[in-house]
Amino acid sequence: MVWTNIKRILKLGFVNFWRNGLVSVASVFAMTITLFAIGSIYLGTNFLNSALGEVKNKVDISVAFKTDAPEDQIIALQKDLTLLPEVKEVVYSSKDQELIAFRERHKDNAILIGSLDEVGNPFGARLNIRAVDPNQYEKIALFVNAKNDPTSGGGNIIDQVSYKKDVVEKMANLIDTSQRLGWALALVLALLSIFAVFNTISLAIYTSREEISVMRLVGAGGPYVKGPFMIEGILAGVIASLLALVLLYPSVLWVRDATVGVYGGINLVSFYLSNFGKIFILLLGSGIILGLLASYWAVRRYAKI
Repeated sequence: MVWTNIKRILKLGFVNFWRNGLVSVASVFAMTITLFAIGSIYLGTNFLNSALGEVKNKVDISVAFKTDAPEDQIIALQKDLTLLPEVKEVVYSSKDQELIAFRERHKDNAILIGSLDEVGNPFGARLNIRAVDPNQYEKIALFVNAKNDPTSGGGNIIDQVSYKKDVVEKMANLIDTSQRLGWALALVLALLSIFAVFNTISLAIYTSREEISVMRLVGAGGPYVKGPFMIEGILAGVIASLLALVLLYPSVLWVRDATVGVYGGINLVSFYLSNFGKIFILLLGSGIILGLLASYWAVRRYAKI
């Protein structure tokens, strides 16, 4: 008996959904946009976090030494830096290596290369320091400057200490702001999609008012009367989640092609395919919840038993 009632409720829900035609299509379209936005935010968050990780790996402290700086003092400073727990790696580049690298970067500039041949090697050695945590670069820079201070026994051999201390912080803030705006937009779209499904269910209830009256007269219970409309809302959510899932794939293909050669983080297409199950559950669950909320609201307001 229970299974028979469930099958009837499911059947009536499907009939109501298809009977409403264009109104159902409109509600599915609104929910599809919402779920597409949710999926895009999920993928975009992973994309941007991967980009932040790439930036963290590339940001370092560059210590340029004077041309007459003794090599043994530079090597000593390198050893001191490697002993710091905040330091992940210290790479030494000699004067000659700096000159070779400069020539390689500007090999197409004949005038510049010719002037180098005349003046000789104007470069000093260099240390490139990578920290365990980008937030520790300022502390490392203070250590380097202290080692260079003649008043405290330093050798005064450093020409310049440079690092982009604000790059990671600014990018992290940008990602955080983007996520906040994205979720705010998703919330607005969710409310609009709930409103669209609410109108669809309300219309279904209105067109079925005579049937509802008959069901009441023959003693039909609340679940039997309200159930089909709840199924209608869930069905809209399921269809919308499938459409959003399909639309996401060409979107990640476009992002991959648009960022090729510019970004070296995760392959968004590979990430989409390898995390397809998680994305599917996220969108399907969100669609069902939105459909249930909208249909419950409409049923509670209009299908009073």
